[in-house]
Amino acid sequence: MDSLGPALRALRQASGRTVASVAADAGLSVPYIANLENGRGNPTTGALARLAGALGTELRISFGESAEAAPALPQSLVRLRRTERFRRAVALMDADPGEVIAALAAVGRVVEASEPDWWRVLDAMVLISRHPA
Repeated sequence: MDSLGPALRALRQASGRTVASVAADAGLSVPYIANLENGRGNPTTGALARLAGALGTELRISFGESAEAAPALPQSLVRLRRTERFRRAVALMDADPGEVIAALAAVGRVVEASEPDWWRVLDAMVLISRHPA
């Protein structure tokens, strides 16, 4: 349960969504979701399933596995995700926006990247997807 809040926040940020927009889609209140993201509250599986649906994912429950919390996204990636240019690039690749952000975030764990760097990597991803070897 300790990793639930950071995981929810990372999913929401990766999708470029606000707490309010996720709350509206899930039929939950903004304070309820904010509390969950901050590690407070005791959500029902029904509420978690609605949150998963609002975030474009599915709820999976497992026992006995150790799961690390997803690292927070750099703010430069959060800003990039909200742009029209990002949406166009994702459409050109016919890709899932969350998967593209996850791929960029993985690059960011290896090298320190600035916003212009993210754009260069994203442009390279588009070129590779459009012109495979």
